[in-house]
Amino acid sequence: MTTIPASRDELPVAVIGAGPVGLAAAAHLTDRGLPFVVIEAGDQVGAAVSEWGHIRTFTPWRYIVDPTAEKLLAPTGWARPATPVPPTGAELVEHYLRPLGGLFGQRLRLGHRVLAVSRAEMDKTRSIGRTERPFALRVRDAHGAVSELRARAVVDATGTWGQPNPLGASGLPALGEDAAEEFMVGPLPDVLGRDRSRFAGRRTLVVGAGHSAANTLLNLGRLAEQEPGTQVIWAVRGASPAKVYGGGTADQLPARGQLGSDLRTLVDSGTVRLLAGFSITALEPGPQTLTVHGQSADGPLSLEGVHNVAAATGFRPDLSILAEIQLDLHPALEAPSQLAPLIDPQYHSCGTVPPHGHRDLAHPDEGLYIVGVKSYGRAPTFLITTGNEQVRSVVAALAGDVAAADEMQLVLPQTGVCSVNDTGEDTAATGGCCGAPTGPQELQVPARAHRALPQGVPALGFATGSGGGGLLAELVVAGRAGRAGRAGSSRCCTGA
Repeated sequence: MTTIPASRDELPVAVIGAGPVGLAAAAHLTDRGLPFVVIEAGDQVGAAVSEWGHIRTFTPWRYIVDPTAEKLLAPTGWARPATPVPPTGAELVEHYLRPLGGLFGQRLRLGHRVLAVSRAEMDKTRSIGRTERPFALRVRDAHGAVSELRARAVVDATGTWGQPNPLGASGLPALGEDAAEEFMVGPLPDVLGRDRSRFAGRRTLVVGAGHSAANTLLNLGRLAEQEPGTQVIWAVRGASPAKVYGGGTADQLPARGQLGSDLRTLVDSGTVRLLAGFSITALEPGPQTLTVHGQSADGPLSLEGVHNVAAATGFRPDLSILAEIQLDLHPALEAPSQLAPLIDPQYHSCGTVPPHGHRDLAHPDEGLYIVGVKSYGRAPTFLITTGNEQVRSVVAALAGDVAAADEMQLVLPQTGVCSVNDTGEDTAATGGCCGAPTGPQELQVPARAHRALPQGVPALGFATGSGGGGLLAELVVAGRAGRAGRAGSSRCCTGA
């Protein structure tokens, strides 16, 4: 059944997803006095976060809690946790998301899944008069009943959890990957808790070069110290794991720096066997174990006797619910076209992403915004604080406060690394991104990838994908760059 209010202005803004960014959007809508509804497929707020509740984030509370959400929670006696220790996923839900969701009452609909979004009485091909039509959302409730909700605007904060990238190096599943499902354990298994017996005394292959892989490897390393016979293999497609090791003590998020340092120690000690430059081509399931076939720098290589595969290969957005929406997406990243150059992992990591807001997130279907990690498409450079700033700008735009919407307030924590070589050594003083150029001379960093920070300092240092040329290039303010070494002629540090 569809209920249509007398005026379109009476329609709510539909926020899809009750994770950190979706609930931050609800907080801003509340603060602005705009009607809204939050639609969450799970049976609790932060349902996706709860699936990795055993994992400790590397982001401190001050970067997680949205300022407007904090303001709304204050009258209830809530206070942001004062500990400098970053929360686990479970702590994030218990101490922040659940209290925040409790403010919204019946405007929060749990156990409701959005099946599709369109314009009322208009398919994707029709454009004339499109902006005058409200959005139509098909929603299935916990009992299986399907209804239609009309909305003045849609904020898609559904994230990418549950849409992992396949193991195959070509963006496709490796041969036999579907048949090997029983050996797959997801990117963040509870190695030291619920799933311990599955890993103890067995051989596990972890695939990926991000923070999910690092967390799983560290937990497996601890298990190997406690359980004899536990073997850990780490496979990365790149020639070096340096970008995972990161900036160590120079990282402004200490937990993120410690993550990389601890992982390097495990590799150096032999607890974790590293296979760099390894691309998986096929999986061959056996009665008890799996054989993983791939290509290494030295030719074909097969890993036998594998009991578990943790595919920490990143995620991609599920755009199926927006199939009838007119979107403007980057052809490679599947992020909004205006946003894509600002987050492209070829030039950026999470600390170098420039401030961005509603204009960068807009699509041809006016009033439709994809926010949070889903807005980054396939780029792995997202931080929660970025999502908070996105929804602040988007909600201000929906409220008609264009000046506030256009004011960028995002300042991200630096990782302390400008450029590293293949061993993870910072090369800023001797060359690399912020010294004499050592990266590929043919690299062309698009001008659109640069944008000044709020205080007018350009974002300097971009990832080039080559050792010594900025494999882990990060944001370096002018003063730091001057101390580290004067920028050479390489465009990665010109800020042009």
